[in-house]
Amino acid sequence: MISVGETLPEATLTRMGAEGPEQVNMADLTKGRTVAIFAVPGAFTPTCHSAHVPSFIRSKDALAAKGVDEIICIAANDPFVMKAWAEATGADAAGITMLSDAECGFTDAIGMRLDAPAVGLVGRSLRYAMLVKDGEVAIMNAEENPGQCELSAGEGLLDAMG
Repeated sequence: MISVGETLPEATLTRMGAEGPEQVNMADLTKGRTVAIFAVPGAFTPTCHSAHVPSFIRSKDALAAKGVDEIICIAANDPFVMKAWAEATGADAAGITMLSDAECGFTDAIGMRLDAPAVGLVGRSLRYAMLVKDGEVAIMNAEENPGQCELSAGEGLLDAMG
C-alpha cells in the first residue's frame, strides 16, 4: 500500500467530459495542488452511496478552507456509471470530480485492489481517503473493512488534517 511521503504513480484515469469520456493524468491533476482523493469499492453500493460520497459533499467547504483545491472520487466503474452516480448523489452539483479506474491501473499501482467475488466485486478498490500535496501523499486513511466509512470519510480526513 502507498504510504505517506511517497509520490503517486503515473496513472491515467477517465472522466466524463462534454464530448464523452476523456483521459486524465493523475500527475497533471495533482501537480502544484492540494487534492483530497477518496476511493470506493463501487458506485451505487450501499456504504459508498449513502455514506462515503455524502461525507465529502458535507465536508467540501471545510476541506476547501484548509487548502484543498479539488476533491476526487475514484472507483473501478466505467465513466458512464460514474457520471450517473455523480448525478444521483449530488456529487456533480457539489463539484466533486468523479474518475473511473476501470482497469484498476491506479488502484493496483498503489496497492489498494479489492477482490470480493462472493459479493460480485472483482477488480475494485479498497476504501480510503488521502490528502495529496503536489503529487506526494501527505495523509493516507485506509479502512480495515471496506464496509466501514470512518477514517476515509470526509470528516475523517478533516480530523487527520488537524
